[in-house]
Order: sequence, then structure tokens, then C-alpha cells
Amino acid sequence: QVQLVESGGGSVQAVGSLILSCAASGYTYSSYCMVWFRQAPGKEREGVAYIYIGTGSTYYADSVKGRFAISRDNAKNTQFLQMNTLKPEDTAMYYCATKVGTCSGGTQAYNNWGQGTQVTVSS
Repeated sequence: QVQLVESGGGSVQAVGSLILSCAASGYTYSSYCMVWFRQAPGKEREGVAYIYIGTGSTYYADSVKGRFAISRDNAKNTQFLQMNTLKPEDTAMYYCATKVGTCSGGTQAYNNWGQGTQVTVSS
């Protein structure tokens, strides 16, 4: 059974930085997609950073491109989201999620989710 556990959220002032972690267990696939989604109050959940484990390819939403970086420590089965130059509009609950195969498909394509970690950015 796949289990994802996020950590690292918190409160920070604008232009500050945070690192989120997502520890995965129970995963036996060699090619899969790991994503950081976020959901702000009253808004739809959106994917902000993707990494395809098969090739290491990454993809970012325009709203975070150049500020966020997704990475992975294969030995520890942990993915990270480095968030720099944070803005108040980055305030949201952040979730890590995975699916077997490529990073195609929307939110509904991801069948393994963590519990989420809150990020709050004040101006």
C-alpha cells in the first residue's frame, strides 16, 4: 500500500522560502509521476510541480516557474519542493500525489495522495 506523508509547511513572510518534503513508502514502480498540487480556499486544486521518475523530467505551472523547484532523493524515496520568493497568492494547502506512468491527466488521474501541509505567506 502506497503511503505519502508531507511535511515542511508553515507560515512565512513574502519573498521568503520554504521546503516541503513528501516521504513515500510502498512504491514498487520504476516509472511514475510525482506531483505537488495546491488548493487555496474557494479555488480548484492545481498542479504546480511535476517530476516523472522514469526520466527525471520536470514541469512547472506558469505561476511558480522560476521560483519553485521539485526534486527527489531516490535513496530516501522522498520528493521535495523548494519554494523561493513566496507570494501571498502561494498560500494554500499543498499535497503530494503520485500515479503510475507519465504525468498526463488532471487531478483525478492521481490515485495516491498525502494528507497535505499548509503554507501561509503573509505580505
